[in-house]
Amino acid sequence: MGTIDNPRIQELSQILKALGHPTRLFIIEEIAQKPACVCELKERIGADTSTVSKHLSILRQAGLVDIEKKGTMVYYSLSCACVQSCIQSLTPLIELKHKRYCEMLE
Repeated sequence: MGTIDNPRIQELSQILKALGHPTRLFIIEEIAQKPACVCELKERIGADTSTVSKHLSILRQAGLVDIEKKGTMVYYSLSCACVQSCIQSLTPLIELKHKRYCEMLE
């Protein structure tokens, strides 16, 4: 079995694709702070309900978010704290990229 056919690589690819959109990254950072429903996220994002729901569906299919029903409301939360840790661990890479860019301009 080649690397491209490796189930682990396929799963990681699905997760990274789900994280590869600014709105979905924003959602991850928001629900890392506290669980939120679609209506709360809709207000913070400035998008309509169907758009926010679609983004949440993609995150859920990738296994990144869980749901909890409270009456008629559905709240979304991170399935694992490692998701936020993973995103935060990329901050030094952003800083390095900016530093290199600034050095090129000097």
